[in-house]
Amino acid sequence: MSLPTDALGPSDDVFDGAAAWLKAGRPVALATVIETWGSSPRPPGSHLGISADGAMIGSVSGGCIEGAVVKEAMEMLEGGLKGAKVLDFGITDEQAWDVGLACGGAVKVLLRDMRPAVPVYDMARAALASGEPSALATNLRTGETKLWREGLDLPAAVADAARRSLKEDKSRPVSTPDGDWFIEIVAPARRLIIVGAVHIAQSLVPMAVMAGFRVTLIDPRRAYSSDERFPGVDVRRDWPDEALDELQPDLRTAIVTLTHDPKLDDPALEKALQSQAFYIGALGSKRTQAKRIERLTGLGYDEAALARIHGPVGLRIAGVTPSEIAVSIMSELISVMRGGDATRGR
Repeated sequence: MSLPTDALGPSDDVFDGAAAWLKAGRPVALATVIETWGSSPRPPGSHLGISADGAMIGSVSGGCIEGAVVKEAMEMLEGGLKGAKVLDFGITDEQAWDVGLACGGAVKVLLRDMRPAVPVYDMARAALASGEPSALATNLRTGETKLWREGLDLPAAVADAARRSLKEDKSRPVSTPDGDWFIEIVAPARRLIIVGAVHIAQSLVPMAVMAGFRVTLIDPRRAYSSDERFPGVDVRRDWPDEALDELQPDLRTAIVTLTHDPKLDDPALEKALQSQAFYIGALGSKRTQAKRIERLTGLGYDEAALARIHGPVGLRIAGVTPSEIAVSIMSELISVMRGGDATRGR
C-alpha cells in the first residue's frame, strides 16, 4: 500500500522503517511538517524519522532544515523523549538563509516521541485498508495522537476540525478551546483514470505512478489495452461509461481522455462531469475541443460545467513526442491539484 505523505499518515517507508527501529530497541523521534509558507518544499503531513544513533528516513524539506531538526531530535532523544516540541524555521528572507530556505519560505515542524503514536497509526491504516478514511489529531503541546472516525470520542471542536479537514482533503494545524492540534488526514492515494490505451498513455501511466497516483486505464479495444503494452497496470476493458460507473470518481480522482474518438471520450466526459473529480482533461486540438463542447452542450451541459474540462489537455510547453505531451498533462494536473496557475504557459 503506497501512502503519499501529503495526503495520508507517514508513508510506508518512513513509518515502517522507523517502526522497525523501535522494534529493534532504537528510540525514534518523529518530525512532522505541520504548516508551511512561501517556497517550503514539503507539504504538511511530511515526515522524518530520526533514531538515537542519528539515522534518518523520510524528509521534512528538500534537505535544507534536516540538519537543524536532527540536532533538536538528538537532544530530545538524549533527554528521554518527554512531550513534544514545535520548531519554527524561516519567516524572513534573512532568517531563511540561516536554515537553507534561500527563497524565503518558512516551515513549522512538530517533533515528538514516535512510540505512543505507533498503535494509533496502525489503527488508522487498518481502517484505511477496510476502505474507511479517518484523521489523526495530535496535540501540539503533549505530542499525544488520537484517531478520529465517526463515532469515536474526541473533544467536540477537535472532532469538527478533523471532519472538516477530511472533507476538504487537507492536513492542517487548528486552534480549539481544547488546545492546538495538528489534523492529519488518512485517505486513499489520489487516483488517475485514463481513457484510451494510446501511445501517450504508455508514458503517462508510469509518470502518474511516480507522482503517487493509483492509475486505472480504460479501453475496450483489446489490441490497444493488451498486457504487453501495459504490464502490471489496472486495465478495464469495459466501455468507459460503464467502467466509470463502477469506479465512482470522487474528489481525489483525476480523469483524462486520450482516444480522440467521440464514441469513447464523450460518454467518459459525461460521467466525469457528473462526478466530483478534481481534474478533467481531454486530448485533442482546439478544433476538436470546440466540436466536443458543441456536442456536450447539445446534451444539456452548461458553460460552467464544461469549463471543468481542460482541453486541449496539458500545459502549453510545445511538446511534440508522446512523452513530452504526457509531461504537459501531468504538469497541468498537478498544478490544478496544488492550487497553482494551470494557465501559465498557455
